[in-house]
Parts: sequence; structure tokens; C-alpha cells
Amino acid sequence: MFMHNKRLQYTVRVAQPNPGLANLLLEQFGGPQGELAAAMRYFTQAVSEDDPGRKDMLFDIATEELSHLEVIGSIVVMLNKGAKGRLAEGTEEEGELYRSLTGAGNDSHITSLLYGAGAPLVNSAGVPWNAAYIDTIGEPTADLRSNIAAEARAKIVYERLINLTDDPGIKDALGFLMSREIAHQRSFEKALHAIQPNFPQGKLPGDPAFNRTFFNLSQGEEVRGAWNEGQDWVYVDQPEPAVDGGDGSASVQLDEGSAAALEALKARTASDPAAQPLTAAELGRVNGDDD
Repeated sequence: MFMHNKRLQYTVRVAQPNPGLANLLLEQFGGPQGELAAAMRYFTQAVSEDDPGRKDMLFDIATEELSHLEVIGSIVVMLNKGAKGRLAEGTEEEGELYRSLTGAGNDSHITSLLYGAGAPLVNSAGVPWNAAYIDTIGEPTADLRSNIAAEARAKIVYERLINLTDDPGIKDALGFLMSREIAHQRSFEKALHAIQPNFPQGKLPGDPAFNRTFFNLSQGEEVRGAWNEGQDWVYVDQPEPAVDGGDGSASVQLDEGSAAALEALKARTASDPAAQPLTAAELGRVNGDDD
């Protein structure tokens, strides 16, 4: 059961309207690293989680992300308050109103026009929120790692947004939200390492012949480090094709009828390597033009 407390988790104090900043903050409202995406990611994981501790943690954090969505949405709406009334009531000359909405050099005028200066579920570029942002796969050791990365990305976006404004109230609220991303990372890290072993993910151990093999597949000077040397790494400097020892080709066993049909297809669509056909492109080109 969900219940809504009418007070925000963190107080929102906006010094003055700023439609351009409001538009940028939509990145954390309806964007891929935003609060709705986080809430839905953790909620879907919690619903299917069998471990009672992880289930409780995921529901708690998912619910908090919804509260963060409300905080961000409230900031966006406050930043748009001035534009909302002017746009709806037509209190300014058309040119002045347009300049006030576009003065920040971004698409805030589109947000104001299409969504009435509200908080739509789009990112800062106007792209609608998409459930494809949710990458839950149903394996805790994989999902928790994904959650850690998602919180890290959100933390970086909040840092960038903080650097865009000198409004002390907004910086304060965004700093709180950024700090909560750090707390969530800690929770997910602890939950991950409470599962032992947690690597490799899943049940199957992998093939020992390839688990610690690094193939050098780039040309030029190679930089070595912990990612490809030491700790029993097998470094293959010049790997040959077909590392399994086979001939490197693809094959399939076909029944007699399918094989005959395939041979007929190959014969019917075979190319003549000696042919020099005159094509429509050549007929239409300008003399001397080889493009």
C-alpha cells in the first residue's frame, strides 16, 4: 500500500523563475538517469525478489525515488511559475514573451508551450520517458551491479546540474538528491557483497580456458595493467582465429530436402565474377564523373 505525504522529503526553495533551468532539470524527471527510471527499476526488482532483506531494501529505495521525483517535479514547476501565468494569460507582447522563454538558449519554450510550463515525463531534450530505461534482468548479482552504476550516473548528472545554477535553494536541494544517490550506492554495494560468491553472475562458472584470457585485438602500443596482466591472466598478444581449435567456419546439419533447396537457391542467385554489366547508374552519370 502506498500513501502520499503532502510534505516533500526535502524543502524546495527557489529564488526566482528560470524556464531554461527548469528544462534542464527535466533530465532527472523523465530522463534515462532520472528518478522515475530509478523508482521503476527498483520496484520491478523488489516485486520479484525472494530474499526478504533485499526485497525490503528495494521497496524502500524505490519509494524514496518516487519522493525524489516529486522534489524534482516541484523544482521544475516553481522555476516555470512566472512563464506559466504569462503564457496562459498573454500578459506580455508576443516578442517579449518569446524572448523570456528562449533567453536561456534551450528548448524551454517547447516545454512551456506543449505542457503548460508543468513537469512532463520527458528529458531535457523533450524525448518522452521510455520503459526501455529499465534494465532489470532478474538475477540479483547482475541487477545490483546495474543499480550501483545507475546511481553513479545519476550522481554525475546532479553534479552537472548543480554547476549550472547559482540559486542557493536549488543547489541545496540538488545536493541532497545527489547525496542520496551515494547512500543508495552504499546499500546496493553491501547487498551485493552479502551474496557470496557473487562473481561470476548467475550459476554457471564459465570455461576455465577463457575466464582469465585477454586477447590483444588492437594494433599499436599496448598498455598493460591489472585488467590484462598478473593474477593468472593469460595474455594472447596475437590471437589466431578460431581460438577453440576449429577451422573458424560456421556450419549446420541440414536434412536432405533443405540441403537440396539451398543448393538450388545458390545456383539461381550465383554471381558471374567475369561479368561487366552496364548499370543504370553508369547510364545516368555525367561524362568523366566517377562519383
